Amino acid sequence: MHLVSLHTVTTCHTFFTTDHEYLHKSQGSVLLHDVVKEQSTEFLSRETFVSLFLSLNAYDYHLSADRRYVAFVSNHSKIWRHSFTASYSLFDRELKYVPQLGILISAFVWKNDVYVKTRPGSPPQQVTFDGEENQILNGIPDWVYEEEMFSSNQGLWWSPGGKYVAYAQFNDTQVHAIEYPWYGENQYPSTVSIPYPKPGTPNPVVKLFVVDTDNTTKITEVVVPASFGSSEHYLATVTWVTDNRIAVQWLKRVQNHLILQIYSFTGSSWDPAEVKHRNYGLSTRTQIMSGAIKPLKKAHFTASEAKVKVYRPVFSRPPCSYAANGLQNDLFTIALINNPAMHILHQVLHLQRPYWSLMFLPPGFDESKKYPLLIDVYAGPCSQKADFVYRVSWSTYLASTENIIVASFDGRGSGFQGDKLMHEIYKRLGTYEVEDQITAAKEFIKFGFVDKDRVAIWGWSYGGYVTSMALGSGSGVFKCGMAVAPVSKWEYYDSIYTERYMMEPSENADAYTNSTVTARAQNFHPVQYLLVHGTADDNVHFQQGAEISEALVEEQVDFEAMWYTDKDHGLGGSAYQHVYTHMSHFLQRCFA
Repeated sequence: MHLVSLHTVTTCHTFFTTDHEYLHKSQGSVLLHDVVKEQSTEFLSRETFVSLFLSLNAYDYHLSADRRYVAFVSNHSKIWRHSFTASYSLFDRELKYVPQLGILISAFVWKNDVYVKTRPGSPPQQVTFDGEENQILNGIPDWVYEEEMFSSNQGLWWSPGGKYVAYAQFNDTQVHAIEYPWYGENQYPSTVSIPYPKPGTPNPVVKLFVVDTDNTTKITEVVVPASFGSSEHYLATVTWVTDNRIAVQWLKRVQNHLILQIYSFTGSSWDPAEVKHRNYGLSTRTQIMSGAIKPLKKAHFTASEAKVKVYRPVFSRPPCSYAANGLQNDLFTIALINNPAMHILHQVLHLQRPYWSLMFLPPGFDESKKYPLLIDVYAGPCSQKADFVYRVSWSTYLASTENIIVASFDGRGSGFQGDKLMHEIYKRLGTYEVEDQITAAKEFIKFGFVDKDRVAIWGWSYGGYVTSMALGSGSGVFKCGMAVAPVSKWEYYDSIYTERYMMEPSENADAYTNSTVTARAQNFHPVQYLLVHGTADDNVHFQQGAEISEALVEEQVDFEAMWYTDKDHGLGGSAYQHVYTHMSHFLQRCFA
């Protein structure tokens, strides 16, 4: 067991350039580190890097494949979660100056059409001509693909040698749109409209094309496999193997059957070369590691300085008996450093299998006293709250300043504990993952140092949904709860995410009906409830929070609500600090 001062913990901005090399900043310079040779070389000097960053007003940088050019990014303007507009300034490492973009070869998207610049000094050539906002998108994903499938705004893929560019086309002409007001500062609000497919409604139609950069009029479609062509499907991933071979993953709409198709170029078409199927109902084992494995060292992070006042447990996996907050062999273990001796508390949990949880304890923790408890929940499919990651968060503040115990629990449906556990909530969202949070809270109370009359729960997004479902369960465990941007009904969320776990409403009607927050409105009378939502939430729409509000009003439930004007799902800017301050005050009143 080791003690590490929080003052010694540092973070760094790194990204890999090859399988064994990565860039990172150190004392203002950018270093290239080779993990095989265990050597670092200066990639950009501190003087060069800092002067360029300041003069260009940059906030990030990227490296070209040949490492000659560094792109400095400025004027960043967020669109959705991953998409944005920005200005790029290129620095030539060999010539030591910022050249004009005209000397480079590039591919880009402008107004939903693809352009390719094939030769230095030549103008860009337009490849597609049918791009139209919210209708046809070439080279960039639409909203649902960006959010749920690609997790990026990338819809262009260069072949390794630069001979071809693959691009996806998204046809949203049949997709229903969500509309919400943008209040701004004008005399009249404007309306934001986004094609947003919901469960059981028309999805975007996707196609994949490849353009020859030597002749941009030569465009060839990469056709979906015949076995998928007659059914609705998704384009999942695109990866170049060589200049003449491309690997594409196609996924059925129901998302239980995936094909990895390899295509080879014949000179006139991209023909299937081989295919691999993945049926997600099959159970297979693949060896991913062999040889001796170095055991994980026992570790514990804490701080004893009065000015820091933070206890932060970090745990390791069994068989480590020192595991902080690991439920193993039906034992819940909390490892505390109480200078000079370490005191370990044990409580027996009557659960059918080991689970994991994480607990933040106040400084000077005394097990003979009673503390308020806040359950910090997400609990979405394949999620994880109890992990090894060091972070300072709102939970840290609540434990160190407000003397509140903050606990998180990974129950059924969570990830990284095996497929069986993760699949427990398949086709039944809003069931076991909610029940397990209630059960965990009851077990925490049994420890003896939790005040059973001061137990709260909170979460954001899916966590807000679970919070609302738990409060509406009528369990009597929670005195209050805070739900930020919660789902109210799964019919209102996007098709890709929802159907992945719930199928379409016509195929799983009872599960959709039984998983609504609004149906539990009558059970909110005994609890204190804070509902928070941004009016410009493009992800979990304000419609969802409004539906919960309406249901509570119909039941004459007294509750609190906070709306953030023109703020999206992340409640950025001034709203971010405001929402945590507001929730802190709400908790203080609840626990008074």
